[in-house]
Amino acid sequence: MPKWAKTVLYLLVAAVLTRMIPFSSLFRNLDTMIHEFGHAVMALATSGRVLQIDLNADHSGVTYTMTNSTWSAILVSLAGYLSASLFAVLMFYGYYKKQQKQGLILMTAVALIMLILYVHQGFGVIWLIGFIAVNALMYFIWEPARNFYYLLLCFLTLEESVISPLYLAWASITSPRFAGDAANLARETFVPAIGWSILFAAFALLCANWAIRLFVKTHENRSAGRSSSGSGSRRSRMRA
Repeated sequence: MPKWAKTVLYLLVAAVLTRMIPFSSLFRNLDTMIHEFGHAVMALATSGRVLQIDLNADHSGVTYTMTNSTWSAILVSLAGYLSASLFAVLMFYGYYKKQQKQGLILMTAVALIMLILYVHQGFGVIWLIGFIAVNALMYFIWEPARNFYYLLLCFLTLEESVISPLYLAWASITSPRFAGDAANLARETFVPAIGWSILFAAFALLCANWAIRLFVKTHENRSAGRSSSGSGSRRSRMRA
């Protein structure tokens, strides 16, 4: 099977399976959190200011910033979707390296920063507090349960990082003036909103391919390790 077809198949299967898990929808806001955090970090990196961040129950979010130049505004608008896609790869890399605890610490740290500095009202406050509490519980819980939770977050974040720019592309066609980051970029450049949406979607699919390859490689390595261990045991019995 071609690698891109395999990536799409994994995404479709994951989208179906994760929706069968109770309350999994609540954790889809992780992608939104990272998206908005990406905007905030880029604003600060380009000498701008972050005024406020809103996280909404429908998995949308808004980061209110003040930028000093057109280039700064462009970079801030680019940072959201690109950060979310790259973070999905980082999570699967953590799974590949068996660093689930470190991954939970990183996500919790971002949530704490958001809660303390930028998210001060509405659903976002409740969600961040709950997310921090669940992460703290999972950090100390039975390892298989923690690994399942981490992998669930991996796939939820990956799905959302791909679905969001695809939805943005649709919005860019039907209501280009209201197409979020793509509309902002269109106002600052000569590229229409649909062009930016396609760029975000292509980058998301590229990152999804990297992430799925890490996932597959992880399980291939573990299967090979179990096979080697089993072969070693049989050889020991034969020598005895």
